[in-house]
Amino acid sequence: MVAAPVTPAFATNRDMVQLQTQIQDLADRIAKMQQSFDERMGVMRSLVEQSTDNVNKLAESVQTMQKGLQQQSADSQAKIDQVSGQIQTLNDSIDELKARLAKASKQLDDIQTQQQNMAAPAQPAQPAPGVAPPGAASIQAPPADVLYNNALRDYNSARYDLAISQFQDYLKYYATTDLAGNAQFYIADIEYRSGNFEAAVTDYDKVIEQFPGGNKAAAAQLKKGYSLLELGRKDAGIRELNALIQRYPRTIEATQARERLKKLGASNSRPASTHKTH
Repeated sequence: MVAAPVTPAFATNRDMVQLQTQIQDLADRIAKMQQSFDERMGVMRSLVEQSTDNVNKLAESVQTMQKGLQQQSADSQAKIDQVSGQIQTLNDSIDELKARLAKASKQLDDIQTQQQNMAAPAQPAQPAPGVAPPGAASIQAPPADVLYNNALRDYNSARYDLAISQFQDYLKYYATTDLAGNAQFYIADIEYRSGNFEAAVTDYDKVIEQFPGGNKAAAAQLKKGYSLLELGRKDAGIRELNALIQRYPRTIEATQARERLKKLGASNSRPASTHKTH
């Protein structure tokens, strides 16, 4: 009978030591990998935090810029409205000055006429502007400058019923004077301020058509466009504002028209039809 070979004890211990060494090496590698992973995760977390901070700062900057642009736009519109009001006041002052000059000119003409009458044989008297012919039942009209200045004063004081009556009288007696177009404009403007936009469109149109060279023509076309928009006739209003820009491109009214078209989201292009819109 042959006995089975016996494994020496030292061989078993050597294998155990080798296995433990391998396990320890593996554990060291895992620890190093974990450390490397943690370090990289830390770096990535830091980058993410920095990126988030940058995005937040950028968003704040964008919001600040938007607020700034909105404020600038509001300030610009306010300045445009202010300048428009100042121009309106200046035009009114010019109108008053014109009326005074017209009065002075009339007085000089009257003096010259009197001198000529003194040197010439007497002629049958002719009725002056605003004075009814002999035998007529009409009441003599006030002088043109007095009537206009009174109407303008009542308009500026918001006494619209009285102002519109006086402007209508001015057009009745002095329809061919330089200030007739202004009187027609203020009649339309009173209607606009009173919310009577249909009548305003008609009367602004009279300014545009009958007094195209007057200093209220551009303002009349602008306010006509506004009136059409108030009536819900958006396409017609846009056409009118575009027509104004084409007709008076360098005026303050054209700038206001561009701003209104921008708010409406409408393009600033040449209108397809003429300016007459009822």
